[in-house]
Amino acid sequence: MQFRYIFSLFIFLIVPNYLISQDVKIVDNESSQKYGNSITKNELRNLLYIFSSDEFGGRGTPSKGQDLATDFLKKKYIDLGIQPAKDESYEHKVFLQFDEKPLSYLIINKKKFTYYKDYIAYNNGPDIEFRNSEIVYVGYGIQDKNYDSYNGLDVKGKVVIAIGNEPVDKNGNYVITGGKKRSEWSGRNEITRKKEAASKNGAKALILINDYLFKRYSYEYRMSDNNRGEKRMSLSSEKTNEKTQVLLFSEKNKDFLLQKNMKFMDFSFKKNYTSFTANNIAALIRGSEFPNEYIVITAHLDHVGIQNGKIYNGADDDGSGSVGILEIAEAFSEAQKEGYGPKRSILFLHVTAEENGLLGSQYYTDYDPIFPLSQTMVCLNMDMIGRTESKRKETEPEDYIYIIGSEMLSDDLHNINKKANDEHVKINLDYRYNDPTSLVFESGRYIENQYYYRSDHYNFAKYDIPSIFFFSGVHEDYHMPTDTADKILYDIYEKRIKLIFHTAWDLANADKRIELNK
Repeated sequence: MQFRYIFSLFIFLIVPNYLISQDVKIVDNESSQKYGNSITKNELRNLLYIFSSDEFGGRGTPSKGQDLATDFLKKKYIDLGIQPAKDESYEHKVFLQFDEKPLSYLIINKKKFTYYKDYIAYNNGPDIEFRNSEIVYVGYGIQDKNYDSYNGLDVKGKVVIAIGNEPVDKNGNYVITGGKKRSEWSGRNEITRKKEAASKNGAKALILINDYLFKRYSYEYRMSDNNRGEKRMSLSSEKTNEKTQVLLFSEKNKDFLLQKNMKFMDFSFKKNYTSFTANNIAALIRGSEFPNEYIVITAHLDHVGIQNGKIYNGADDDGSGSVGILEIAEAFSEAQKEGYGPKRSILFLHVTAEENGLLGSQYYTDYDPIFPLSQTMVCLNMDMIGRTESKRKETEPEDYIYIIGSEMLSDDLHNINKKANDEHVKINLDYRYNDPTSLVFESGRYIENQYYYRSDHYNFAKYDIPSIFFFSGVHEDYHMPTDTADKILYDIYEKRIKLIFHTAWDLANADKRIELNK
């Protein structure tokens, strides 16, 4: 009797997982490899030919073609048995607006300025009116631990004027970063950061003198009003409730605006817009051990639609990412059905209106996250991953992927991604665009790539959520009607999707949450 008791206890101690639940299985490299192998180029090809077909009309925001694309995605998740992420619906509604020329007048020191010719309101709002408001010059308009334009200034209830870009020292190094890399204060996020600083200090409006930004936004609005191009789009002002008005000025007015006797300003602005909605698509596999920690896998479902009667199919941009998510979701779904479900929850998020300024992902993170951002562990974003960069040298390997942002916030994320590649895929991980200031050839000229700020992962990264942007580079068919599914390099495309799957698998099944250490 005593022997039988000891033997039974011994069996219980050495195989507790089996006795507690026969459904719990050990997640290891072998199982990861098995489900990764379910991702095939043939399935990717079949999905992509449908998703980038003429029937979907280039998936412009908004359009019947985009509605067909979202219906296609929803049906695939239903077929896979993957549940909706929000309110029993796969649709995550994004509130948007088309902006037209507003009703506006502006007088500074008795000089009248003309909309479009002299200034432009960023994102068409908010509505505001004031008389004889005091103006305060705040230099670069930066408030950072390494440089504070607002130190000692009282700007509450006043208008602030700032110049563009950011300071450099006598050696040509940027003061904020201490090196040759510019900071967000003069990158693609310049308007947002300087607006936030003005608002934080109580200013009711910001005048930003930046010739590049003025020309960019005034040109886009002018194109809209003359029906010569796509209408300017922004997030719905009714939902975002923006408080601080930002006026972009050309540098031809710089001397006048910065004169010492600059005192008072009269301003009136009333928006002119048409509201509409589009949908992100969000599906969820719930984690078994850490269900309230989320891995977000993103790609944008939209493209630029139909222009001048031609369909811009957007096979690579970003059909390649959209159907890539579907294949990754299928692999995780198969694993879960066979008892190898992920420890953490995985959100498959297809976002709209990326081509109009990352608006679908911005609405998710800034205004309506389905799950708390504090519980979002990482974002893996894929955009244009099916081709080879046209300016890539012939001597460089074709089986590569650009890894952007992996080291920005977390060494753990970088190491997990590298380990997943070393163990399962073994393609060349190219980090050249980790530096946003490195040059890239686009639209006939060399510019700073700024890729870290140019796709949907950035709206997560700005909230200190470690993120990787997987990218294969810009090619001659970028934003052209010739970006079609027959030009995708399906062998390497399959490998890239497998890498993202294995990275997500290792993140989802790690014993502990990755650390934010930068």
